[in-house]
Amino acid sequence: MSASRDPKGDHLRLEDQLCFALYAASRAMTAAYAPLLDALELTYPQYLVLLVLWDHDGERVSHIGDRLQLDSATLTPLLKRLEARGLVERRRSAEDERVVEVFLTAEGKRLRRRATEIPPCILEKSGLTLPELIELRSTLQDLTRRLRGD
Repeated sequence: MSASRDPKGDHLRLEDQLCFALYAASRAMTAAYAPLLDALELTYPQYLVLLVLWDHDGERVSHIGDRLQLDSATLTPLLKRLEARGLVERRRSAEDERVVEVFLTAEGKRLRRRATEIPPCILEKSGLTLPELIELRSTLQDLTRRLRGD
């Protein structure tokens, strides 16, 4: 953002905004995932929930929400749809009935094998090398932590 590019010096050009670059990249990334997820009959948010469960089956609903930065009003309908599809099962914790845990069904576990094709497809579509992708992801994670004040 140099004053020479913005004669007014107020830096309010759309092209100068980091927020817009991130927004546009996020929309493009989600669109890149769409045909791959359509083949699995998943939405992008459903895929994110499954990623959490494929990493740690039997996760508490509250922990899934924390990891995905989603509130329960958004997460609960996602889980209900995944449950209706037979991919997950919600159960009350044996130790504390107030706690709901989410478990993959056999079908949800099988879907993981098909989903392993997605990351390489996205890497190829991005045109990034693996080290570039890792560096970009790290930079974005750091930015997120800074903006959240973590």
